[in-house]
Parts: sequence; structure tokens; C-alpha cells
Amino acid sequence: MDDAQGDLSDAATAPSNGSANFGARVADYLSLERNVSLASAAIFILGLGEELWKKFLPKYLEALGASAPIIGLFGTAEDFFDAIYQYPGGWLADRVGRRRAFLTLVTVAAAGYVVYLFSPSWPFLFLGLALVMAWQSMASPAIFAVIGDSLPRERRAMGFTLQSILKRVPVVIAPIAGGVLIARLGIAKGIHVALLITLIFAVATLLLVRKITLTARASESINIRGVWQTFHRVLKRLLVSDVIIRTCEGMTGVLTILYVTNVLHYNVAIYGSLVAIQMVTSIIVYIPAGKIADRIGRKPFVIATFLSFALFPLATIFASSFPLLVVAFVIGGLREIGEPSRKAMIVDFAREGLRARSGGLYYLVRSLSITPAAAVGGLLWKVAPEVPFVIAGVIGLIGTVVFALTVEERYAS
Repeated sequence: MDDAQGDLSDAATAPSNGSANFGARVADYLSLERNVSLASAAIFILGLGEELWKKFLPKYLEALGASAPIIGLFGTAEDFFDAIYQYPGGWLADRVGRRRAFLTLVTVAAAGYVVYLFSPSWPFLFLGLALVMAWQSMASPAIFAVIGDSLPRERRAMGFTLQSILKRVPVVIAPIAGGVLIARLGIAKGIHVALLITLIFAVATLLLVRKITLTARASESINIRGVWQTFHRVLKRLLVSDVIIRTCEGMTGVLTILYVTNVLHYNVAIYGSLVAIQMVTSIIVYIPAGKIADRIGRKPFVIATFLSFALFPLATIFASSFPLLVVAFVIGGLREIGEPSRKAMIVDFAREGLRARSGGLYYLVRSLSITPAAAVGGLLWKVAPEVPFVIAGVIGLIGTVVFALTVEERYAS
């Protein structure tokens, strides 16, 4: 009788054990370490809120009385904050720990949402931007550090894959919902409702990041110059090629919509669908690319990413039909195939006590270096719309070659 009951008990628990084992295998395959999952989920939740209104901020500025030059200045201010906030975000994460840094930055960003919500005129939005960018930029080095702290070298590309997917999914779905909301309620009221939703998401994010359990690590007392001196020569070479590649991207990034709508004469809705195709392509390739990169090495995937950056502007101007334009934007989506590998390399070569600051300094140098690219692209557009795209493609190919020749395979595995 006891044996029969034991058999029945085993039979009853077998399905649940099987489900648990399957879940464990999936978690292992995706490198779903607890702290990495929590940080990535925080990116997803707050991103879902921000993307409801982020793309519509220029219209909100206009509704509050801002002129076109002021709206352009707002975009420049966003790029500036994105650059200068990177290193302070890394310093904070190294000094007070990852969890406290996240809690601080989400709270500061939430204060920015409140400023946006109650702004009586456009100048207040610049103050709100200074606060909101605390999450968009300052949290990035902390996320790098969480992945570096939590995962071994051979699993970091998959860790960045999860983070990248959860960062981009909101970009696909939230603007659609935000657009419907604004279309029904009007610019000001629609954005106000979207901001209220984001504040609720911010509270949920705070509750989530409180569960991060990384133990505090010893933080080295060192200034920004000292951090730069700790950079491995391979990390500096990666940075040089990355600056060249991002110059290629920056030169045409804001011009692509103008080329598609003004030169090729497709409407904005068609352009939106092309961007969706690009984003979906990125999401599809992330997981297999991240998994394979952790097994065979990072270099081939970083080369593929850099090559896609170079080919995207060229494919856009050579698209003589809509199907070819779709192919161009698929190539644009493939620019992300090696992004987890590139980010993993940054973490791999950062000293343990300086992980967040190293990531912050890397992006500070990169962002400041490419700041003039968009303005140069705009000037070249006046010569002919195709000129900045051709020059960007050539610059991208140079960046690809520089990386391929200067970074040895043994340092990218």
C-alpha cells in the first residue's frame, strides 16, 4: 500500500517537477540571473511608461509656446545630458552600490515627470529634462555593472541580450498606445495622462529594484583620469572604432526620416512601419546572436554590427523600390546583432571595483566625440541629400576595418 501511495505521489509531482526543470533550463539558457532579471525588468517597466510620451515631446513643447529653434535646442540639451551624465552615474553606482543608485535615479527621474506634468510654459521642460535624464543616462553604467557583477564572462553577452530586448520592446508598442491616447485627448491632456501612468510605473520600478541583492563591493577611490589610465589597450581600441561607427550613425540618424519622406516620397505612416520592421529585426536576432557569441567569441558579431552600420545609409539611398527599402531597414535592424557582444567586452575589460565608472567614462567619451556628427550631416544635406549617406557609409566601413585590424580575436572571446 505504501509503495502504491509512493508511486501515486511521484506521478503527481512529476509534471510540476518537469515544469520547474523546463523553467530552470530556459532561465539558464537566457542567463536569467536574479539581479540581472530585476534590473532588466526595471528598464522595461519604466521604458514602457516613458515611451508613451517621449516621441511626442516636441509637440508638447510647441503646445507650451516653444518655437522650432527652441525645440531644436531641447534635442541638443538631451544629447548633452546623455553625454555628461554617464560618468556621474557610474561614480554613484560604484560609491553607494547598485541598488541604492537605482533607487536614487528612479526617484530623480520621477521628479522630472512631475515637472513635465505641471509645467506652465516650455522653459520648465528643460528643468524636467535635466531630472528625467537621470534614469535614461545615469542608470546605464549601473546596469552594465550589475551584469558584470552577476554573470561570469562567458554569459555576459546573453545578459546584455536580455537587457537590450527589454529596452527595445517598449519602443515598438508604447508609442502606438501613446499616439492613440494623444489623438483622443489632445496633445497636452494626452501627455498629462501618459505622465501619470509613467509615475505609477516609476513606483512599481522602485519596488522592483529594492529587491536587488548584490552585496556591496569595495570601490576604488580614483578620479576620472585614473579611471582612464586603467582602460585596457583593447578597450581603448574598441572605443576608437566605436566612435568612428557612431559618427557614421549620427551623421544620418536624424536625416533618414527626411530622406524617406521628402526624397523617396513615402508618408510618415510608412516610415513608422519601416522603423517597426527595423526594431523587430533587432529583437529577433538578439537571443541567437548573444548565445552564439558567448560560445565562439565576440569579434565576429561586433564586426557584423559595425558593417551593418556602414551599409544601412548606403542601402537606404540605393533603395529604388519599397521592397528594397524594407531590406535597407532590415539591415538597420541587424546593427544590433553584436551590441550585446560589444557591451560585454566593455565589462570584460573594466576593473572590478571600477565597472560602473569605466562604462560611464566609455560612453562619456563616445557621446561627446560624436556630438558634431548630426550638424555636419545637415550641412552635407544642403549639397545633395545623398551626400551625407554616402560619406557616412564610407566612415562606417573605415570604423569596421579599424576594429577588425586592431582588436585581436583572443581579446574578444
